[in-house]
Amino acid sequence: MASVVVALALTAVAARAVAADARELKAREAFAAGRYQEALDLFAKLYAERLHPVYLRNIGRCYQNLGEPDKAVISFRDYLRKQKTIQPDERAEIEGFIFEMEALKSRKEAEALREARTEPAASTITPVPSTPVPSTPVPSAPVPSSAPEAVVTAPSAHPSDESSPVYTRWWFWTLVGAVAVGAAAGIAAATGAFTETRDGVCLDGFLCQ
Repeated sequence: MASVVVALALTAVAARAVAADARELKAREAFAAGRYQEALDLFAKLYAERLHPVYLRNIGRCYQNLGEPDKAVISFRDYLRKQKTIQPDERAEIEGFIFEMEALKSRKEAEALREARTEPAASTITPVPSTPVPSTPVPSAPVPSSAPEAVVTAPSAHPSDESSPVYTRWWFWTLVGAVAVGAAAGIAAATGAFTETRDGVCLDGFLCQ
């Protein structure tokens, strides 16, 4: 009975080994074909089941070819810590992988910083508020009133002389009379209508001239 149990156990272990070998072979084929993500998934499952440090090395190589330096460095350093029988030449090779990934990480950080300086994100640009231009009010035309504007000047108590006709004034006719008298006297003097009166009587009985 015990021999039967041992035989079954050995058969199960052999089956798991065959299955693991098949997945490992498939992972190596994917890595060789450049399907690094597929190979990474297979190697990660194999390490979770068997915990063999060699799978950490393979996982690091997958991350290295995928251009993920941080994860590659972590896998390579885990491999150096857990692999007890590592040879000096292999250690030097793994340390070279680590140096390469750290250099790649530095280049990526420098490129990201340069892009951030030359091309700022649109969300960091604060729009400048536009200053409203005050509009000049247009004066409205005065609305004409339907009624004429009232005159507030008070009327004079006595009408002015300037408003009456000139021929109705007293001084006009006085002036006209004086001019007429003066004109008549001038005409009489010129025609001898007036003579000088002398005392005495001429011999002929006439007034002397």
